[in-house]
Amino acid sequence: MVIFPFITAFILTTLVTPISLLIIRKIGLLDDPKTHKHPGIIHKKVTPRGGGIPLFIGIIVAGIFFLPLTKTVIALFIAAAIALIVGVIDDKYDISPYLRFLANIAVAAIVVTNGITISFITNPIGGIFHLSSISIPLNLLGFHLTIMLSDIAAMLWIIWVMNMLNWSKGVDGQMPGIVTISAIVIGLLSFRFAGIDSFSKTAATLSFIIAGSSLGFLIFNFHPARIFPGYGATAIYLLLSAVSILSGAKLATAILVMGVPMIDGIFTILRRLLTGRSPFWHDKKHLHHLLLSFGMGQRSIALFYWIISAILGSLALVLSSQAKAFAIIMLLIILGGTLLFLHRLQKYI
Repeated sequence: MVIFPFITAFILTTLVTPISLLIIRKIGLLDDPKTHKHPGIIHKKVTPRGGGIPLFIGIIVAGIFFLPLTKTVIALFIAAAIALIVGVIDDKYDISPYLRFLANIAVAAIVVTNGITISFITNPIGGIFHLSSISIPLNLLGFHLTIMLSDIAAMLWIIWVMNMLNWSKGVDGQMPGIVTISAIVIGLLSFRFAGIDSFSKTAATLSFIIAGSSLGFLIFNFHPARIFPGYGATAIYLLLSAVSILSGAKLATAILVMGVPMIDGIFTILRRLLTGRSPFWHDKKHLHHLLLSFGMGQRSIALFYWIISAILGSLALVLSSQAKAFAIIMLLIILGGTLLFLHRLQKYI
């Protein structure tokens, strides 16, 4: 039963977050809009960062009770712990985004080398692409290596989800709502195969643990937020990306349920590159920033993201692979066009 892991993680995070707030304030993990030079800042008062800490505690403690502590699960938690540590350091000192990206690569490598890989992807027009059957020879500093395409795909996916969801915490409550809905959808899909596949059972259980912890954190992050997720929350994004591939490639489902922040992330990278800027450096032109500039409030924007994610997630559970691919293409066209229109419109107001 996945309801008990969900409830346990929810209660743990709900209880741990107020305690974490006391510690976070004491060690100075605070976001002061007067001193924190970040173009995406929209809050007006000093607010604690470091929300990744209670999120991680809720997931880890629940995981110890409800997950089999296999080599893969332990490696996944170690990688998440490293991501949390790097994130908390960034919450305190605002380290270089390039150093953070190197940390993303390192934790993704830990996950992939311990068995979480994208062995195949379904061809929407029929058949399966077996990525695990394709190897790529490399020569690095005189060392001859062979890397499987399945491992490269998994690393790229994990790193992408970590960064894409990190960009999707611009307004209060936005990120934990998206993660909650995404984790539930991935968990339900994994639960279908839990009786015949041990990895699917682990993925289903961990998905609902992530959902419960994120929902518990949402209580404190909904506008007006008492705590921000901070960069330490990338530990949770890493876990979410891992469960989406833990029992086979569920990428179409994950892409669809996280479609809005994902397409916004793609648009952001292309926009920055086309304007001669580094994709790693921040700006104030994400979709949520555009909606704010047109008069929407933070609560309304968060609800907008949740509703769209819930609708897309519901579709992902019932659509065929071919239909999912069509839905993703349509979403890309519609949302991409909307983003382009809003950017153009903003220049005239």
